[in-house]
Amino acid sequence: LRGNLRPSSFTPRLRRDPFEMAVLEGRITRNPVKLVTPPEYTPNERTTWTADQVRAFLAHVAGDRLHAAWRLSLYGLRRGEVLGLRWSDVDLETQRLSVKQARVLVDYEVLIEQPKSRHGKRNLPLDDELVAALRELRKRQIRERIQAGTAYRADLDQVEWYVPGDEYVVTDELGMPVHPEWYSGEFGRVLKRAGQPRIRLHDSRHTTLSLMEKAGVPISVISKWAGHHDAAFTMRTYVHASDDDLEQGTRKLADLYRLA
Repeated sequence: LRGNLRPSSFTPRLRRDPFEMAVLEGRITRNPVKLVTPPEYTPNERTTWTADQVRAFLAHVAGDRLHAAWRLSLYGLRRGEVLGLRWSDVDLETQRLSVKQARVLVDYEVLIEQPKSRHGKRNLPLDDELVAALRELRKRQIRERIQAGTAYRADLDQVEWYVPGDEYVVTDELGMPVHPEWYSGEFGRVLKRAGQPRIRLHDSRHTTLSLMEKAGVPISVISKWAGHHDAAFTMRTYVHASDDDLEQGTRKLADLYRLA
C-alpha cells in the first residue's frame, strides 16, 4: 500500500462490468459481452540451455570482466537480485550469499525493492568456481579504483536510489552500478560471441532450475533456492523438458520393459 493507508482501513472496491450495470439499470436488455468468447492465452514456450551449452558459455566468458555476474545469473538469481547484490551480502570465507534486495526497472525508473515475500530473502551456498570468480572481480575492482582515482564512483551522489556506503558487486569500470537494460543487452551480445543459442537473460534462471531438476535435486529444494513460495509454481513455471529428455524417457522405458 502507498501513502498513509493502513491495511486495516483499506477496503478494496469491486469494479463491475459497465454493460452489467447498464442491464441492472434497465438501459439495455442483455449484456453483449457475455456472447463473446475470450481468446485463449497460450504462453510462449521457454528456451533453455543444456548443461553442455552452459559449460561452453562459461568457458567462453572465463576472461570476461563480468564473468562472476554471468555465473550469478546462471546460479538461478533474477536480474534484479544480481544487480542488487552488494559486497556486504557476500561472504567469500564461508562461501555464502544473501539475497536481501533487488534493483529493478519500473516504468523506466531504477528502484531498490525488498523481496516480495519472506521466501525471496534467502541464503545460498556458493560453489568453489563462483567464489573464485567473485574474488577475481573484487581484485579487479580494487585495481580499477586505483587507476580511476577521484573519478571512481564520483557520480554516485547523483543517483537517487543509492544508499551511501553500499558497494555493489556488478559495476562498470568506474564503480557505477550498471543499468538493468544494459545488463540484459550485454548478456545477449556476450552469448552471441560465444556462439550459443539465443536465450533471454531470464531464461538463464529457467535453465538453472530445469538443470537442477534433471540432476535429481528435489523440487522442494529448487523452490527454496529460487525464492518461490510454492514448489508447485516452480515445477509448473520454471522446470522444462526438452526433446533430449524424451530420449532419456525412451531409454528408461526400454530398461524397465526389457525381458530378462
